[in-house]
Amino acid sequence: MTRSVISQRITSILDDIQRLNSALYAMNTTDIQRYPDNYEVLSTDAALRAETITCRLRHLLYASTNVKKSEYLTSAAAMQGIDIQQRGGIFEITLPCLLPKRRQSQSTEYLIDPLTAALEQYVKSHTVRRFRHCVVCFSHTYCRDLPERRVRDYDNLEIKQYLDAVGAWLLTDDGGLLCDVYHTTELGETDCTRMFIMDTPRFPTWLAERGVQLQDGPKGS
Repeated sequence: MTRSVISQRITSILDDIQRLNSALYAMNTTDIQRYPDNYEVLSTDAALRAETITCRLRHLLYASTNVKKSEYLTSAAAMQGIDIQQRGGIFEITLPCLLPKRRQSQSTEYLIDPLTAALEQYVKSHTVRRFRHCVVCFSHTYCRDLPERRVRDYDNLEIKQYLDAVGAWLLTDDGGLLCDVYHTTELGETDCTRMFIMDTPRFPTWLAERGVQLQDGPKGS
């Protein structure tokens, strides 16, 4: 890649950063109580722009340096706070934000690539038994300090690509005969998404125990 092409891409990214700054300024001056719809549009625009900027910077890094994509994405997963734990045969994967809405490709790439890298690294460094008959629970956690109208319908969320990413490393098959998917919405300290993967017979006990642990209790469907 020539210096001229690199410069053009950097200039384009700088333009995106300026638009992001403008969106953030507008968010900061919008009365969220009087104009909640306007604030939602502005905040969505700002979030998508930020994720687009990140993805474009990644692509520039891969194309113009010797940094390996896999190595960078492993670092990105750690920086984002993607965490993978296994306790008592149950996997818990923590993602640092709520899942994006469907058809938002930039948002999906922003999180899916580091998640895939984190899963690959985990499988390489741990003994992992692939689940056959299992339940995957998506726990959508919303910050309790923000308006509850932010809570979205499950069918508006991008689920498939995250299930595919987990399935590639931890499941035998994510088809309906072998894998059940459960959703629950919770209030917490900050926005995040947790995925719990377990053998099917473990699910009823896990769900009951988790209901006791949570102050408000899970609300699933």
